[in-house]
Amino acid sequence: MMGREARWWFVPPDTGTDLPKLLAMRTVRAFGDGYVSLLLPVYLLALGFSPVAVGAIATATLLGSGAMVFGLGLFAHRFSQRQLVLGAAVLMTVSGFAFSLTGAFWPLFVIALVGTLNPTTGDVTVFSPLEQAMVTQTVAARDRTAVFARYSLLGSLAGAAGSLFAAVPEWIDAQTQVGLITALQAMFAIYGVFGVLTFFVYRTLTGSVEPPGHAPNAPLVESRPIVMRLAAVFSLDAFGGGFAVQSLVALWLFQRFDLSIATAGQIFFWAGLFAAGSYLLSSWVARRIGLINTMVFTHLPANVFLILAPLMPTLELAVTMLLLRYAMSSMDIPARTSFVMAVVPAHERAAAASFTAVPRSLAAGISPFAAGWLLSVSSFGWPLVIAGTIKIGYDLLLLRMFRSVKPPEER
Repeated sequence: MMGREARWWFVPPDTGTDLPKLLAMRTVRAFGDGYVSLLLPVYLLALGFSPVAVGAIATATLLGSGAMVFGLGLFAHRFSQRQLVLGAAVLMTVSGFAFSLTGAFWPLFVIALVGTLNPTTGDVTVFSPLEQAMVTQTVAARDRTAVFARYSLLGSLAGAAGSLFAAVPEWIDAQTQVGLITALQAMFAIYGVFGVLTFFVYRTLTGSVEPPGHAPNAPLVESRPIVMRLAAVFSLDAFGGGFAVQSLVALWLFQRFDLSIATAGQIFFWAGLFAAGSYLLSSWVARRIGLINTMVFTHLPANVFLILAPLMPTLELAVTMLLLRYAMSSMDIPARTSFVMAVVPAHERAAAASFTAVPRSLAAGISPFAAGWLLSVSSFGWPLVIAGTIKIGYDLLLLRMFRSVKPPEER
């Protein structure tokens, strides 16, 4: 039987059964996102599409996610958390199976727009605000940042494993009579199977994931001013990040250095491991310097490394810069999530999570199309330089606007 200390590595003592399920399904979805984000440009290029088309479909995935999260913020108070997350699982299932059954641009574009496919390593889908609110309901305030660090850690590790799994279609193509496109389509079908699994696991969630009171959720009222300010500044970060989503970083590596899928998978596997290590440090750093300082002072150097990557003359040096970036860029994610959940009342958390996620998704959705165009005219890596520059501006703005806002545990 798992001891008390060993169990806390996963969840706090006496948490109940819901938090392990939430962590497990985050792990499953991140594994799927890990290989889908790499195989999305490979699949589209194999179908004969240009880098601009790759950027357009990446844009559609992010804009669609933003629209769904926006709808969640408006209407979440009419439904329970469980109803909403089950609906998201259905969308995930349909996305995977539908993407595996077509090779035409416009059907793929529509599927990307209305589904849950994710071209990034982070969770930008409608699952994110729902799970953030449910996780917060299952833990005490003192454990919140540590639990979100584990939530992000498991996602990063699973995403890293998914990056290695992305090499499977290339191996199948080399070792069997199955063509590359068919093997790639099978991978998207597996993503759909993960959606089915998510649906059945989330059907077993208890009422503990729901906010207290009579209404399942509530629209923003008390916390509207600070949430709107957070949403505005987060959108700047997301706009910059959209130039460097994993699908487009992979596309740049394919073009600049002529990488195989297997080699790219190995690079992003290590990137995921480095990001996972940063999640472990996040709660430790946040306890010592505060959530806002953690978000800013770990993010700044990461963006410098991102700018330096395209300037490197060799693959080895470019990958080194990218790995250094991944080692630091994710440390702010648990701190950011914890900060948002801390500064709003419990009954407004789902709405707050969605209203801070919406501009992130919409802003991030604008830039991949521009990044795809930039990569179609030059292999230099201008999208990475632009991304790092914008994100440095976000760091400085965040520090100026919110350094005096303290969550309860820091007062």
